[in-house]
This record gives sequence, structure tokens and C-alpha cells, in this order.
Amino acid sequence: MSTIVTNAPFIGVAALACVGLYIMLSQRNLIKIVMGITIFESAVNLFLVSLGYRNEGIAPIFTNATGTYMVLPVPQAMTLTSIVIGVATTALMLTLIILIYRHTGEIDAKKSRRVKG
Repeated sequence: MSTIVTNAPFIGVAALACVGLYIMLSQRNLIKIVMGITIFESAVNLFLVSLGYRNEGIAPIFTNATGTYMVLPVPQAMTLTSIVIGVATTALMLTLIILIYRHTGEIDAKKSRRVKG
């Protein structure tokens, strides 16, 4: 199997991470910044799933399987935890953006810095 096909998930991780970082650093709109953070979180989740993958692996629920590789369950559990935490932090960030918009009437990061008290 060629190395590009073998490393495709890691190339996808790098691409998603670069897109997420670019959006976070280049945008001034707070909602677009949250979207960049969410894309970066997706890159982390894809990385965790890619680490646990094994060629011709079976589910770790089969305990009597001999002579075969099992997929690692710990990265999958960490990915599920990361998804739950990501949803909660995204909801919190969007809630704070709504409060900033109600207070200032802007969702621009530079203009909303005047929020005080």
C-alpha cells in the first residue's frame, strides 16, 4: 500500500488543523472564530481516531478472537469525551457571543473589546 494512502488521515488532520488555525487567526467576526475552533476540534478528534486504527482490526468487544489485531478502544473513548466537551464549550462560546451582541450590538472582536462591567 502506498504511503500517501496510509497517511491520508494524518494529512487530513494537518489540513483541518491548518484551516482551523487560519480561520481563528485571520477573522474578526466572533462566530467565525468559534467555527475555526470547532474545525480545529474536529482535527483533534480525527487524529485520536487515526491513532487507534489498525489494519484488519476488529472491535475490542470480541474477547475470544485469536491471531487478529484489535482496534484500540482508549482513543475512541477519548474522542467521545472530546466531542461532548467540544459541544459544551461551543455552546458556552456562542452564549457569550449572544450576550456580547446584546450589550454592544457588534460581533466584531475589535469593537467588542469595549465591553466593561
